Amino acid sequence: MAKLVATLASTHHPFYLKATTAPPEQQMPEAPTWKRKIEAYRETLAKAEPDVLVMIGSDHFHQIFLDNCPQFLIGKAERYDATFYNEEREFGIPKYVLEGDEAMSRFMHQSLMNQNFDFAFSNELKIDHSIICPIITVRPQNDLPVVPIYTNIFAPPLHTPKRFYEVGRAIRKAIDDFPSDKRVAAIGTGHLSLELGGPRQFMETGPDPVFDRQAIEWLKSGDIDAILENVTHESMAQSGNATHGFLNFILMLGVAGPEGADYVDNLDLFHTMEAYFTWYPKEAAA
Repeated sequence: MAKLVATLASTHHPFYLKATTAPPEQQMPEAPTWKRKIEAYRETLAKAEPDVLVMIGSDHFHQIFLDNCPQFLIGKAERYDATFYNEEREFGIPKYVLEGDEAMSRFMHQSLMNQNFDFAFSNELKIDHSIICPIITVRPQNDLPVVPIYTNIFAPPLHTPKRFYEVGRAIRKAIDDFPSDKRVAAIGTGHLSLELGGPRQFMETGPDPVFDRQAIEWLKSGDIDAILENVTHESMAQSGNATHGFLNFILMLGVAGPEGADYVDNLDLFHTMEAYFTWYPKEAAA
């Protein structure tokens, strides 16, 4: 059977590449620190020596629209084109082609359906920055096949935090049951408190620093009970109009299991708190 060797969860700031590769005199003051933190985080994936990446993100209305918006979707293609025009223009993210793992995608789709999770699928999925950003940050050589999974964190009605956690557990089972000797890393991205287009977008910190600190502690300790007791759609909306991206962090804790993280870091960046977590299965960490 396949072996999950690492679970990573982080924010996905689309300006990271542009901010850290600009000429030094044009870089923001936090850029050198940001780059050092990302390089340290990258090592947490490298040491796990994965063969394939299961990647969880959310389409930012680039390919999935309100005319047909699945709650959960898995890609089943041979390869995936990535980066949309506005992401090139605004964020300086180059175009990518990601290789797929069709056999693993097919198996995981069937496993998830067998576990009563009705995933949509796409053989023509194009990838946006929610998945390209972690490629840039933790696997810039882009040398591993991927199984992409998209969640709906934008268009109500959204599934509950509990359902996201349950989906994470189901993804973990699908990975564990895949008949292969492949070493699998699961990588997901979302948000802490975040405001897009609202009055709190350009604060010096994220719109809700109290939530950010608490969320980091919950994830650090693997305290899913506290998360499910305190985090609701209403509370996330109060923390910022795009804070529902935290649902993807909950999903990744489901993949990892309710365990304390082995690696935790964060960076209080202009208008957002960046955060980085890695969990290793106990047998892999020994």
